[in-house]
Amino acid sequence: MYQATRIFASNLKEKMAQRFYNLVLLPRVRDDIAEFKKLNYHLYQALRKALFKPGAFFKGIILPLCESGTCTLREAIIVGSVLSKNSVPMLHACAAMLKIAEMPYTGASSIFLRLLLDKKYTLPYRVIDAIVHHFLRFEREQRELPVLWHQCLLSFCQRYKGDISSEQKEALLVLLRAQPHHSITPEIRWELQHATCRDVEVPEPMMAPQDGGGENLRESSSGAAADVGEAPSEMVT
Repeated sequence: MYQATRIFASNLKEKMAQRFYNLVLLPRVRDDIAEFKKLNYHLYQALRKALFKPGAFFKGIILPLCESGTCTLREAIIVGSVLSKNSVPMLHACAAMLKIAEMPYTGASSIFLRLLLDKKYTLPYRVIDAIVHHFLRFEREQRELPVLWHQCLLSFCQRYKGDISSEQKEALLVLLRAQPHHSITPEIRWELQHATCRDVEVPEPMMAPQDGGGENLRESSSGAAADVGEAPSEMVT
């Protein structure tokens, strides 16, 4: 399986690699995890090799796992560790976060989203807004949300609290009152309350001039001007 993945990741187009990842590699990985409760070393290396084509990796493995609705937390953690241990191009990561944020919620979605947030990319506001909307959808949720959801929200606020708007900040504070967690919610609230939002202008500090600095500058300027003025007469003589 590793050798086949290496060929698709190295030599073939992204569309063909995506089909191989989705139809061959992903089912093999899920079957191995289901049977042995862990992933075979060679299959894990195949996943790492598959990441050489990041677009195909997200479209053929990560997004189908989130969309399936049957992805176990064990599967998400094992496959997600490939993301956390390897470099992922920002554009592909942003596109994946945008897609995951728009999907119906699963525990696997929180795991993948949190792993990508922890990479601390500089995200476009469109992605920030989509993630905020993803969390705000749960304001009227009646069931108790899992710890994974709260941890993902905490990671988002820790990394990107300065990139949300004031309106989004207030909406998230209202969300915390509707969906509290006894130990995580206070941390999230602290992060939001100490955040400087993207639509708030921060005045730049005024730097006071040093004593005598202006006079010294003027003296040096006049001296330089005198030297320049004397140069032509010396050259004439």
